[in-house]
Amino acid sequence: MMLYPPMGDLVDKTGSRYQLVNLVARRARNIASNAQETGDILNDKPVSIAIDEVYEGELSIRK
Repeated sequence: MMLYPPMGDLVDKTGSRYQLVNLVARRARNIASNAQETGDILNDKPVSIAIDEVYEGELSIRK
């Protein structure tokens, strides 16, 4: 099964799998919370949205 975006590319953008998981989980919780507060209906799952943000460079780890 082919994953998109490739896991290797995501890990390269964050530094490690651990950081990737923490970043995506934190952002996904934030997306879900904001959607619930505003009553927005999400077309995609919050985790998918967060992964796309990491892949596109919109979300990164502050060093």
